[in-house]
Amino acid sequence: MLQFWGNGSQESMDLVNAIRVRSTENFNWTFIFILAVVFYVYWTEIHQKNHEVVCAGLALYGVHWLYEICNAVIGKITGYPLWSVSNGSTTFILLVGVCWELSMMFSLAGMISFKMMPQDRTKRYFAGKIGKNGISCKLITALEMSLLFALFESFLAGTSNHSFIWVYRWWGVIPVFITTYVPFFLASNYVPDMEPKKRKAFLITEWALVFVLLAVLIPAGVI
Repeated sequence: MLQFWGNGSQESMDLVNAIRVRSTENFNWTFIFILAVVFYVYWTEIHQKNHEVVCAGLALYGVHWLYEICNAVIGKITGYPLWSVSNGSTTFILLVGVCWELSMMFSLAGMISFKMMPQDRTKRYFAGKIGKNGISCKLITALEMSLLFALFESFLAGTSNHSFIWVYRWWGVIPVFITTYVPFFLASNYVPDMEPKKRKAFLITEWALVFVLLAVLIPAGVI
């Protein structure tokens, strides 16, 4: 069953209030297996010198972490985050809106999107039909992946065990698609083809910001 918008129900609010961030109560060995799979994928790409693929993965994953940090801060300020994961759906909750399994999936999502593009990443679609230059395959792939992920998130929000929780009635598939997933996949599809210096600066700045925010906000009890 798909859920397209938050329902603002008391049940949803109670589930969010019950979230135990970084509790090991539900921990199991799938945690280690998933980590091993991610390490294998990254090191395989590194050994094959597919640096652009690795860059795509890190670019999206860094944006993902910045979004999750912002979501947790919103939850701290307003009482409820834009999205949450439930205790019963995961082995370990990293931040209020992201569990271990979900985070590891996002660590690979950028690679998947990048590999789904044509080998000729300068390819453009609809040239001459909607304009002289058409639309970049990078943008088309980003929109396709964003739509797929937004629809799958609507499925998660509608699961009987409340795997994903949307509290606010105005938050749902459309804002998730536009404000969350489109930026994710734009990062994975465009950053690898930046000039080397700009690409390096983007990744260093992005991940430095992630580490600083986590190092400050977690001990402070904000997230």
